[in-house]
Amino acid sequence: MNRVERSGSGAVWLLLAALLVFCAPAPAAEDPAVAAAQRFLEQQSRGLGGDAHVEVYPSGARFGHCAEPRAFFPGNGQRRWGRVTVGVRCGDGAGEVRYLQARVSVSVRYWVTARAVDSDTPIDASMLEARQGDLGELPREVVRDLESIRGQVTGRPLAKGTVLQQALLRTPPLVERRQPVSVEATGSGFRIARQGRALDAGARGERVRVRMPDRQTLSGTVVGPGRVAVNW
Repeated sequence: MNRVERSGSGAVWLLLAALLVFCAPAPAAEDPAVAAAQRFLEQQSRGLGGDAHVEVYPSGARFGHCAEPRAFFPGNGQRRWGRVTVGVRCGDGAGEVRYLQARVSVSVRYWVTARAVDSDTPIDASMLEARQGDLGELPREVVRDLESIRGQVTGRPLAKGTVLQQALLRTPPLVERRQPVSVEATGSGFRIARQGRALDAGARGERVRVRMPDRQTLSGTVVGPGRVAVNW
């Protein structure tokens, strides 16, 4: 008799377990708008030069189904990293637009000063230390490639541990105001160089005015120390 009762009890438990599995709520379907925003941000973060992690926060508002979702960055000039806003258009034409918040974390290498650096000091790797951090937590103009600042100098004194930023640097002038300069003109099969005096200071690639001995004023591009090229 006890064996029959135990057998019946086991059958009841199996039946209850089956009912629980059958009645368990199905996992929530992925929100098409959130999925579209996730894919969009992952694609946008590929060119940021580091390992990126994207997290999209679902909206707390109740929306209907978003058909044919298309994600975009609202406004102009929004950063692609850190805390961002993503717009998602639903349907065709001027359909519903939803706005989602997201965070894009990008691990990048950046540079800090290894010691105090005086103003007008040429930058080189010996005075810097490499660090790793989230791009969204760093200044907007953080320097990540030392080749991009080759030839630049510090615009002001920098304390030890200062995050290197483009705003802290400047390109030194290769031509000073009132400096004698060589004015070079090139054309088809010829090159002419004459002496003049700069009316402006300028770094490489900048435009300056030059006064010639005959009092004529020319405008040219700084191409080297004390050298200005003009079109002929």
